[in-house]
Amino acid sequence: MRRMLLSLTALAVILVVPGITSAYMIQPGDTLSELAQKFGLSVDDILKLNPNIKDPDLIYAGDSLNLPGRESEAKQSRKSGNKVYKMSAKEKDLLARIVHAEAKGEPFAGKVAVAHVVLNRVEHEAFPNTITEVIFQPRQFQPVSNGAINQKPDEEAIRAVEEALKTRSSSQGSLYFYNPRTATNSWVFSRETVKVIGNHVFAK
Repeated sequence: MRRMLLSLTALAVILVVPGITSAYMIQPGDTLSELAQKFGLSVDDILKLNPNIKDPDLIYAGDSLNLPGRESEAKQSRKSGNKVYKMSAKEKDLLARIVHAEAKGEPFAGKVAVAHVVLNRVEHEAFPNTITEVIFQPRQFQPVSNGAINQKPDEEAIRAVEEALKTRSSSQGSLYFYNPRTATNSWVFSRETVKVIGNHVFAK
């Protein structure tokens, strides 16, 4: 009996390895056609890996998609949470700009927390790999859409970025933030709240 179980286990390994997939969390505003283009696939490819999708025009934020494993392999090179980040001066300036635009008037801790969200997204498999790509991902940060990101960051925003780089472990894995009084996307209310600072709720 044991020999039979071992044989079945070996067979399972052989069957599973060629079909390695990675999970992608659907974001608000995502469409299958855009995701197919992003990952170099066709919509049919995605549908074959996700037979639970009955209508390709109807996907829901927060659900997971199975995608080919090569994306997952690329993510393996990402930094661990306690490793010091090394970024270009341009990336650091961009991060300070999004902090300034998103958290102007918020407590210093709130500015740090906004920077943490961007850094956490860089490490998370559901988001792009660089600070620039995370910030400019479509429909994620309003200052990118309204042009506020072009404003020069103040000294506090710059200090908040430096602090965020040193305190990643205190971020509690936050991936989203929103103002509950002005948020228009009800999906974000379904995320787990990790902290509230000033006018912003931080969630994952």
